[in-house]
Amino acid sequence: MPLTFAPYFEKYQALLGEVDAVFAKVKAACPEAVTCGLGCSDCCHALFDVSLVEALYLNVVFNERFPKGPEREKILDLADRADRAHYKLKRKAFKAGEKGVSTEQILADLARERIRCPLLGDDDRCVLYDCRPVTCRLYGVPLEIGGKAHTCGKSGFVPGGAYPTVKVEMLQDRLFALSGELAAGIGSSYPLLADMLVPVSMALLTEYTPEYLGVPGEDDPASETPGVVDEASAAPVFARVENDCGSCGEAPGSAACASCGGSTSWVLGGPDDSRAKPDTSGKGD
Repeated sequence: MPLTFAPYFEKYQALLGEVDAVFAKVKAACPEAVTCGLGCSDCCHALFDVSLVEALYLNVVFNERFPKGPEREKILDLADRADRAHYKLKRKAFKAGEKGVSTEQILADLARERIRCPLLGDDDRCVLYDCRPVTCRLYGVPLEIGGKAHTCGKSGFVPGGAYPTVKVEMLQDRLFALSGELAAGIGSSYPLLADMLVPVSMALLTEYTPEYLGVPGEDDPASETPGVVDEASAAPVFARVENDCGSCGEAPGSAACASCGGSTSWVLGGPDDSRAKPDTSGKGD
């Protein structure tokens, strides 16, 4: 019986819809700062990995739209080159860690590296744009990662300014939770499958067979019962300041709390101070 990912892809597509709505909200609030547009492919050279559900989704869509032919082979060739470059950079980062280089410095060094995405066409447009991962959809608006604010260098967001900011960890939690539900639903025997992170290049190159995913054969069928979604999968994606949210008087998770829409803003730090600072003045709301 062939594997089906349809129920999990449906939930993933709903999440993508939420992400697009968040991007649109930030763009509407800061139209002069969000400079994304046709012809800009800065985000298509950034280094990042995708979760299991994202990797499978990209792989399935790619195979559907590019079943055979020179265009498929060209993309796979580009993916192979990109994957080799990713491996070299990760190996370099690993060796730096062994030498005692701080994680913060390693991440900063990696952030400056650029590898062209194999899905970026000759016209600098994504060939699977409508199915692009979450990271691609949020590039260009302020992101809060590990307590620090980050944004695209080509955007108009100014260090020291207070802007609506997306809390990336909440999205990552939801992606991991959905990946866990998928792994459980297909009956994978690999306990760490849902924790898998791979670059887009590897997602395209991999043949996700039942054996690869650790799914038992017909003599030992996988359970058809979907896994349970973790509570983190329902978390909002805008950044929140815990103390400030608690002072509003609304119960966390209530309808009133959800209707806030993520109005909390964070101050973008300068070159010497990139740590996000909560804006409690109300001017950023």
